[in-house]
Amino acid sequence: MATKEYLTTEELSQRLKYDVRTIRERLKDSVLLEGKHYIRPFGGRKILFIWEQIEADMGMASGGSYGIPMANGGVCHG
Repeated sequence: MATKEYLTTEELSQRLKYDVRTIRERLKDSVLLEGKHYIRPFGGRKILFIWEQIEADMGMASGGSYGIPMANGGVCHG
């Protein structure tokens, strides 16, 4: 079984070239979902992002599907 790579918000920011604040305020809980894209180890406040899942979903999102951007950071598909 392959091990997952967990990233802090700062590390994810460097990989995605997004500001830390953008990740926390616009992407988290609209595009990046708890349990799928990030976890809170031991029920604490710290957040660790699951790089493999984020990377896989980024590739799917750029696969030519069209959507309407929503104010909360989500996308309406149809």
